[in-house]
Amino acid sequence: WSQVVSEAEKIVGYPTSFMSLRCLLSDELSNIAMQVRKLVGTKHPLLDTARGFVYDSRNNLQMRGLVVLLISKAAGPSTAELSFQHNMVSGIYSSQRSLAEITELIHTAFLVHRGIVNIGELKSCDGPLKDMQFGNKMAVLSGDFLLANACTSLAQLQNTKVVELISSAIGDLVQGIYYENSKSSEENCLTDDIGISTWKEQVFLSHSALLAKSCQAAMELAKHSTEIQDMAFQYGKHMSMSHKLHSDLQPFVKESSSDIMAFSLNCAPAVFHQEFLGRDAWIKQIREEQRRCCQSPSRPACVSPQLQEAIKAGKGVTSAIDLCRRHGNRALAALESFPPSEARAALANIVYAVTRFS
Repeated sequence: WSQVVSEAEKIVGYPTSFMSLRCLLSDELSNIAMQVRKLVGTKHPLLDTARGFVYDSRNNLQMRGLVVLLISKAAGPSTAELSFQHNMVSGIYSSQRSLAEITELIHTAFLVHRGIVNIGELKSCDGPLKDMQFGNKMAVLSGDFLLANACTSLAQLQNTKVVELISSAIGDLVQGIYYENSKSSEENCLTDDIGISTWKEQVFLSHSALLAKSCQAAMELAKHSTEIQDMAFQYGKHMSMSHKLHSDLQPFVKESSSDIMAFSLNCAPAVFHQEFLGRDAWIKQIREEQRRCCQSPSRPACVSPQLQEAIKAGKGVTSAIDLCRRHGNRALAALESFPPSEARAALANIVYAVTRFS
């Protein structure tokens, strides 16, 4: 994955890690970073989020902006925009580079907002109450600041269709996160009663809509046809669905890890496992794990080795791998509408990277 991203960054002209540099070095963000340091010693999620921006070894944080730049270069200028080719750098319009920044800002803002904790569920080991409340305020304010910057830059593109597309993507994100939080069970570690079709709808809203609509918007900025816009949308949608499935599968397919990786009971392998097992049998399995883990409260039932092995032994993991590859194939099929190029090959390599399992 790291090699694929590194090679793709060279194709679009500069590493996408510089994309948010202008924002991250601003006085306002520097002040926020200083404030976040006050959370050191607590378990507030905002601290991990901020640390991830600086020390992200998986190159996942800038993935959305990179894909927008690559698909912009893969499509090239349309016949309607040939007279504006002097505005292109490395085959990408300046407005498309701005859109890639906007996409990253929106994604980052929502990552920060996800760091808000439920004060009522805090334990004494999480940190002092006043520090956790302060962390929540910082998560709200800094997330809003990033989102406001994104909206200002979006207006400066002066394209009503692009504004409409990205605004609807923000709405999708809010709706997706609302579903994630509103359906959480009151009982610890009890999974939602959802099937894989509902899971796909929710994941599209919370993970895929932003990239899919940003890819479409990049084509609109270059005045490409509705057919090309739709193919860009399809690539963004299916590639990000594959990316999410690949992420969900890691705790079940990684063999090198000596310790168990935490996983959500609403991840794709668990949802498939529940479908095959039946809701009642699944709840019974979870309750047995909860009873077993009562003597070991440091390891909650939802990440117990026994439950992980039970999911591995069923059909959930292989079904999730199959679904990941199906979405990957649909993303590759969408790329066939673009002329062969380095950028198109890089987009294909990104798909291969998230659909390959050892």
